[in-house]
Amino acid sequence: MGKKKMSKKKFRIIWSSVLSLLLVLAIGVNGALAYYSDVITAYFSEIDITSSEAVAAREHSTEVAAKIADEGIILLQNKESALPFAEGTKVNVFGWSFTDPIYGGAGSGGTDASTAITPKAGLEAAGIEINEELYNAYVETELERPEIGIEGQDFTIPEPKPEDFYTDALIDQAKEFSDTAVLFIARSGGEGADLPQSLFGEDTYDPNGSPQGPTGQKFGFEDDQDPNKHYLELTNRELGMLEAVTENFDNIILVVNSANTFELDWIEDYNQIKSVVNIAGPGQSGFGSLGEVLVGDLNPSGKTVDVYAYDLQDAPAATNFGDFDYVVENADGTYSTASDDQGVPLKYVDLTEGIYVGYRYYETAAEEGSIDYDEKVLYPFGYGLSYTTFDQEVVADSVIWNDTEVSVDVEVTNTGAVAGKEVVQLYYSPPYTGNIERSSINLAAFGKTDELEPGESEVVTVSFAVEDMAAYDHNKAFSSDGAYVLEAGEYQVMLMNNSHEKIADVASQTLSEIVYDETGRSTDEQIAVNQFDEQVTGEGSIDTYLSRADGFANIDEIDKNVMFTVTDEDGSTKEVVGKLVDQEFVDMVNSKRYDVPADTHDTAPTTGVDNGLMLQDFKEVAYDDESWEPLLDQLSVDELVDVVIHGGYRTAEIASVGKPASVDYDGPAGISNFISGSPLSGIPFPAEVMLASTWNIDLAEAMGEAIGAEAQAYGVTGWYGPAMNIHRTAFAGRNFEYYSEDPYLSGKMAAATTEAYQSQGGFVVMKHYALNDQEDNRTYGVLTWGDEQAIREIYLKPFEIAVKEGGALGMMSSFNSIGAVWAGADRSLMTEVLRNEWGFRGLVNTDFFILDAYPYMNVELALRAGNDILLTGVAPFGVPEVNTDSNDTLWAMRDAAKNVLYTIANSSAIDDDMSTATPQWIINTIIINILVGIGIILGFYFTFRNSRKRDEKSVSVA
Repeated sequence: MGKKKMSKKKFRIIWSSVLSLLLVLAIGVNGALAYYSDVITAYFSEIDITSSEAVAAREHSTEVAAKIADEGIILLQNKESALPFAEGTKVNVFGWSFTDPIYGGAGSGGTDASTAITPKAGLEAAGIEINEELYNAYVETELERPEIGIEGQDFTIPEPKPEDFYTDALIDQAKEFSDTAVLFIARSGGEGADLPQSLFGEDTYDPNGSPQGPTGQKFGFEDDQDPNKHYLELTNRELGMLEAVTENFDNIILVVNSANTFELDWIEDYNQIKSVVNIAGPGQSGFGSLGEVLVGDLNPSGKTVDVYAYDLQDAPAATNFGDFDYVVENADGTYSTASDDQGVPLKYVDLTEGIYVGYRYYETAAEEGSIDYDEKVLYPFGYGLSYTTFDQEVVADSVIWNDTEVSVDVEVTNTGAVAGKEVVQLYYSPPYTGNIERSSINLAAFGKTDELEPGESEVVTVSFAVEDMAAYDHNKAFSSDGAYVLEAGEYQVMLMNNSHEKIADVASQTLSEIVYDETGRSTDEQIAVNQFDEQVTGEGSIDTYLSRADGFANIDEIDKNVMFTVTDEDGSTKEVVGKLVDQEFVDMVNSKRYDVPADTHDTAPTTGVDNGLMLQDFKEVAYDDESWEPLLDQLSVDELVDVVIHGGYRTAEIASVGKPASVDYDGPAGISNFISGSPLSGIPFPAEVMLASTWNIDLAEAMGEAIGAEAQAYGVTGWYGPAMNIHRTAFAGRNFEYYSEDPYLSGKMAAATTEAYQSQGGFVVMKHYALNDQEDNRTYGVLTWGDEQAIREIYLKPFEIAVKEGGALGMMSSFNSIGAVWAGADRSLMTEVLRNEWGFRGLVNTDFFILDAYPYMNVELALRAGNDILLTGVAPFGVPEVNTDSNDTLWAMRDAAKNVLYTIANSSAIDDDMSTATPQWIINTIIINILVGIGIILGFYFTFRNSRKRDEKSVSVA
């Protein structure tokens, strides 16, 4: 083919266009990199686990994690003393999950368990011989642990088809190997979704549904799907396995690897099941502890932190737990689901059970005679067996009951044959007058012995404040504004094995009425009054709460939900459960979410002055000291905005006052580098529910101290933990991440962990404040309705204890709403209760903040309410524009900046240097830019060189 000539002019046009395009692309790429520099830097950040300090901290954490697992395993049943195993026992382990168990949970509270001890390794290390042929048969099924992600969840229970797997040959080989079988059952949970109450539904799961991971949901294998089964009971395939094993073995040990209470009513149908052991997410070393428990090298001392009901859906809370829609009627008589002005679906959850959560309902209903306890409850709250026996006696003349305190010494004696630890549990029973709802049984105090040898005794002192027995009177029966009230009547204090089995009556007193409306409780800085009337009464509120009156006579009236057939925009229909509302209700929600009140300040705060002050000089300055004001005057408006909107996994650097940036990471089961591309993270501790199961405050302190030391070694200051929402039902997706159904146990564990972590120089960011006790619809700002008594006594109590006793410096607000007000914009929650009543001094961060996705998270309302910074983890995507023309917003940002500065001044971050190092990815980008720039310049040079000297010529091309 002949050569074609190209003119010099055409050559210049083509190559100059190409080079110009490259230049435009380079500028565009650099603009994007600059715009997303924060998130890119966060993605490439990683923790150094190789320094001598980090290595030592990780070794210590591994030891502490093992101790927690040692005491967090719960022996629920042990017929015929089937456990511990004799030395050299051979076992057949049935259940695919033994090959790939649950170490913790999923989402921001997850940890890296890639180096954790496996169940097989743990049992073998304890001297148990595992049937390798059976184990390998499970491995060869090539089943995989399904992913339960934040945006998508595969709830498949990975077990092989029993009719294909449990062949005669497999069973015969197992029987020949050993006459002992272990059934291993596991359940997972995670952030983003609650556990299915029906294992049935359309398969919408896509493992690659979004850049962040899976989307949609799947409810199991086709042969496992059953609308009458839930996730926390045996699937059809597991039932097939159970039948195969119980038909061929008479000595069976059941191991339940689940942080969520599992429905175990079926174990009573099989005498072959001798022992039952619960091990929640055990973290790094927990399956090693399991092996030691099974052989008796460890004596289990864990106790349940939730009641085990025969039917998990029987609890009153389950009636109003899940997915509920507000529904509006259209002009043509059809129905549609309601949305706010920004297109956010309007969802709700009603806490109609009031204070009767978990054991509080079952114990009180039994007391009232409205249920047969033995037919409803399999294992009480606080229950757990041991390989030894203990005797607990109240020490003579040790009871102190004065105007302020109840205290008692309990002598615990090991009356068995092996060493062990025991928990001392003190409960109180208040009078019920009908004026204020009261549970018949309430945990008041607890303690745990050291390891006691056979015959050895230890005296454990347990105590609590008299005012802690007061209930909150939200109905204003005793005061005009609501108050804590110690009603007149007889109060009993009991020493108990658990919430149901009494050991001894400790003492009782008939007390006179005390209304804490003039002086308040001794721990309150401001007298507690009704703070949530505007949020949870009136339009949209609950009209019927569960009451103890007449033996819970109104229990059938607390479910007001109705089934509707709604029409979507595309004309399709579906069924939803919910309530019918009118446009006035929707308008009310819109107003509370999006209307920003007019300014009340006539002038803006002083900004940008040079007073020569540095934050370093404020390390021990009291929060209320007036010297903070001239320091705050130095901050510019831009700095105020910066500190507010850049609160994701850090606090922002402020040059004018010499405030260093802090590095903040996720938790609460260790240091988790959740947003980084690096897989490195801290040592995975057992899940919080397992820590609570130890009932050992010393271990909570040890965990906080160990994680704090790790954080310091990694250069991390803020820790997004501990988490202390309530196990309202067994189906909450993040129960692994929370302690218990009991607020007192939760609060004491959180306070100990908090104080210990902060003693190392860091600050906690406790979560999720508040009433974020289910995952479904949380990111829609689900409208959460409850009465103020339950809000305070059940859901706020753990946070209150952690603030007052643990000295928490940080808090994370939650996605959900209190009534129709987003929690982060609820001044009653953020300021009146948290700061003014409890005396909190520190910062409040939001949960994950993406304005376009969660528009109800209104930044101006949040700042004015007392929510200081925004967790903009994918900054700057979704970061709001702050209205700096508003004086009220400027003053609110000034308050927010003070809270951040105070927190940093009281942490090790104050001693960090201001930023000078340039991130490596930016250095690499600069180098690439230089090379690309040189290339483009040379390209233009060679394209146009000698243009004036050259004659018109052609350029040959193929």
